[in-house]
Amino acid sequence: MNPSLSPAVLALSPDSPDAEARIRELAAGLSLEQQIQLLTGADVWSTHAIPEIGLSRVVMSDGPAGVRGEDFDERHDSVSLPSSSALSATWSVETARRYGQVLGQEARRKGVHAVLGPTINLHRSPLGGRHFECMSEDPRLTATLAAGYVSGVQSMGVGATPKHYLANEAETERFTSDSVVAERPLRELYLAAFEDAITEARAWLVMSSYNSINGTTASENKLLETPLATEWGFDGVVVSDWTGVRSVEAANAHQDLEMPGPVGHWGPKLLAAVNDGRVSRDAILEKVTRILRLAARVGSLEGFTPAVTDLPAQLNGAAVAREVAVRGAVLVRNEGGILPLDAAKLGSVAVIGHNAEEARTQGGGSATVMPKYTVSPLEGLRKALPDGVDVTYARGAKVAEGLQAFPRTSLHNPVSGVPGIRVTFLTADGTEISGEDRLASHLIWFGVGIPDGTAAIRMQADWTAETAGIHHLGVGTVGQIRLALDGDEVFNGELEDDTDVLGAALFDPPKTVHALEAAAGRRVRIDAEYQLPKQQVIPFTAILLGEETVVTDPQAEIDAAVDAARDADVAVVVVGTNAAIESEGFDRKDLDLPGRQNQLVEAVAAANPRTVVVVNSGSPVLMPWLDKVDAVLLGWFGGQEFGTAVADILLGAEEPGGRLPTTWPAALADVPVLATRPVDGKVVYSEGIHIGYRAWLRQQANGGAAPALPFGFGLGYTTFDVGSPHTPASVPANQDVVVHVPVRNTGTRIGREIVQVYLDRADSAVERPVRWLAGYAGTHLAPGGTESVEVRIPAKAFGHYDGGWQFEPGTFRLLVGRHSADDFQTLDIELR
Repeated sequence: MNPSLSPAVLALSPDSPDAEARIRELAAGLSLEQQIQLLTGADVWSTHAIPEIGLSRVVMSDGPAGVRGEDFDERHDSVSLPSSSALSATWSVETARRYGQVLGQEARRKGVHAVLGPTINLHRSPLGGRHFECMSEDPRLTATLAAGYVSGVQSMGVGATPKHYLANEAETERFTSDSVVAERPLRELYLAAFEDAITEARAWLVMSSYNSINGTTASENKLLETPLATEWGFDGVVVSDWTGVRSVEAANAHQDLEMPGPVGHWGPKLLAAVNDGRVSRDAILEKVTRILRLAARVGSLEGFTPAVTDLPAQLNGAAVAREVAVRGAVLVRNEGGILPLDAAKLGSVAVIGHNAEEARTQGGGSATVMPKYTVSPLEGLRKALPDGVDVTYARGAKVAEGLQAFPRTSLHNPVSGVPGIRVTFLTADGTEISGEDRLASHLIWFGVGIPDGTAAIRMQADWTAETAGIHHLGVGTVGQIRLALDGDEVFNGELEDDTDVLGAALFDPPKTVHALEAAAGRRVRIDAEYQLPKQQVIPFTAILLGEETVVTDPQAEIDAAVDAARDADVAVVVVGTNAAIESEGFDRKDLDLPGRQNQLVEAVAAANPRTVVVVNSGSPVLMPWLDKVDAVLLGWFGGQEFGTAVADILLGAEEPGGRLPTTWPAALADVPVLATRPVDGKVVYSEGIHIGYRAWLRQQANGGAAPALPFGFGLGYTTFDVGSPHTPASVPANQDVVVHVPVRNTGTRIGREIVQVYLDRADSAVERPVRWLAGYAGTHLAPGGTESVEVRIPAKAFGHYDGGWQFEPGTFRLLVGRHSADDFQTLDIELR
C-alpha cells in the first residue's frame, strides 16, 4: 500500500484545516479508476469502501419520518414519527430539532450514516402526491423547521439530506417533467425553503431531484453550483435521487454521487469521458474530496475524529412521536366547547370510521417504515376511557382499497409453530437455500435480503378468520406467482405491473383475490410460491398476502353507524384517505374523501348533535360537513402513537397545539394554484410568487373565493390576548429586526399560542404578495401567565430578488396575529 494513503495515526477533526489538507491528499492519491468507482453507489443504499485508505462504506436510508435502514424487514422495526405536514403544523423549531434527533439516534442504531430527509419542497398545489411528506406552503416556515430538523439529525453525528433540490412539487411524469420557474419565485420561494438548512444548520448532503428546472435536469443544473455551493457555502455531497443521474454530463455539474449502484450512467462511461477530455480530472477530484469529507464527518474514514463525538442525551422515540402528534394536531372547530370531553360524564362513546380501526399513520413510498406497533384512534380511546364507559365501533364506510396485509395477530407459522409466516428461499430445482420466520405478510426486499442463487420464494401461513362470512383472500406482486388456499390452487400465473412508476409495486402491487367462506375462528392454510425474474435493473421484490374489504351494501354500513351514534353520549368519527390517494409516485385527482365518508359524517351528525370528527389525512381534504358537526380535529398521518395522541386531545389530557402549515379549501374549483400535470412536458409556475395563502389573498382581493381554513389557523382549549407589537421605527436594509409582542393567557387552562408576524407594502414599485409571513414564535403559558414574545424577522423578508437581493426603501407594515386572515395588530416600520 502507498504509505501516503495509509490512515493517519493521529485523528483529525474533519472540519479542521489539517483534516482538509489530508482529505485532499487521500483523494488525489487514489487512481482515476478508484475515484470514478467512488462516485457511484456500491449497491442500493451505500457507497464503495476503499480499505487501503481506511474508508468504509457510507450507508444511506430513506426518511423523512423514520429511518428504515437497508431493508424493509419488519423484524428490524423503526420508530414511526408523524408525517412532515404534522411536524410543520407544530410551528416549533425546537420540536423539529427533537424530531431530527430521534431520526439521528435511529440511524445510529441501524448503522446508517445519512438520513434521506427532510423533504422541503413547497405545498404549491394541494393535489401534490407527496404533500404529506413536505412541510408547508410557506418558504419561511419551511426553512426554519427544516433547519431545526437538520440540526437535530446532525447533532447525533448523522448526515441529513434536504431534498428534492429543486422545484419538485409534483409527482406526475416526475422523471421527465420540466419545472419552468422565473428567477424571482425560484429565489424567493423554492430556494428560500432550502437556504436555512444549508447556511444555518450546515447540512452535510443535499439530494438533487428527478425533474428539470428551466430546461436542464436537476443533476446537471447550474443551480447545484449557484447558489448552493457558491453563495451558501455548501461543502457537502450532492447525492442523486435514485436513478436521477441521466448522463456523464452530470459530472460537469456539482453532482457528486450517483445512486443506486453499482450500475448506472457513470462508471465506465465516466472513465471514458475523463480520458477523452469531456470531464476534467479536477472536477472528479473535487467530488471525491466531498465524499471523503462526508465519510470523515460520519466516522467512516480512519484517521479522522467524527464531527460529533459528544452525543446528546437519548430521547424516547415513542414519546417524541406522541409529542409531535399532539403538538401538530390542529383543532379547527369546537362549537360550544364540546372539547375536551369530560370522561367522568360519559357513559357511552360510539367510535366510527374505517380509519378509526385501520388508521393511516404514515404516507406511502420512501416515507414508509416498519414500526414495532401502531396505536389506532379506536385503541387509544379504549385505553384512555374509564372501564365504565361503553365504547362501540362501527366501520360506517369503506376507505382502504385493494389488498391489505393480514393483521399480525391472525397469522401462525405452520413450520416453526410461532406467530407469523414462514418464508423459504429455493434454488431452480427446488432445493432449500435458507428459511426465515417473518412477522408480517407484506414482504419487501429492496436490494438486500434475498440469498444468492434464489430462483423462487415460498410463503406458508395459517390464517385465522376473525369473523364469519365471505373473506376475499389474495396475493399481490409483479411476476409469476402460485397461490393455494387449504390445498386448493386458486391461481397460477403472471401478475403484470401496468404503471410506469419506479417502486410503485412495492406498496400497491397488482393482485389476484379469491372469495372463501369461513366461520369465525377457522384456520386457513395459505401457500404461495413466487418465481424471481432473471434480470432486474434495481433488485426489488414485493409480495403481499392479505385480505380485501368488500362491502356489498354500503348503505347498511352507514345505517349501522347511525344506530351506534344515536344511542351514544358522543360520536367520534374518524375519516381519512388511503394509500391509493396519498403516496409517492402519483398526484391526487381531487381532494374528496374516498368512498361514502362524507355521507357517513352527515348521517351521524344528524343522528347525534354531539359529533366530533377526526381527519386522518396527510394533506387537505374537502369537508362539506364542516359546519354541521360540533368539533373537527385535523390529525394528519400521526405516526405510531397517533391513537394515543387523539385520545389525549379529545379527553383533555393535552391541548391541540397545531396551526395550519397550508391553506385548506372549501371546494376544488376555488383553489388558485392547482395544476400538477405537465403540458407538453412542462409544469409552468405561472403564478410566480403567489402560492398558498399568498395566492388565496390575491384571489380574495380580486373578489374571488376564500378558503375554508386559512394558513396559520388553529384553536386551543384556552384563550390568549395578543398585545401591540414593539420594534424600532426605522431600520437599515440588510439587518434583521426583532419584534416584541406581549401575550397573556386569559383562559383557565395552560396552553400554547403562536405569534405570527406578516409584512405588507401597499405602495410599492415592485409586485408583492398581499402579505407574507416574515417570522413567528410560540409561547406556552399557564392561566394568567404573560410573556413578551420575541419574533426575529430576517433582513431578506423585506427584500425582493432582481438579479440579486434588492431592498426598496420606504414604509412596510408589520401585521401581528394568529393566522394569515386575522384581525391584525399593526405597526409601520421604515426601511432605509
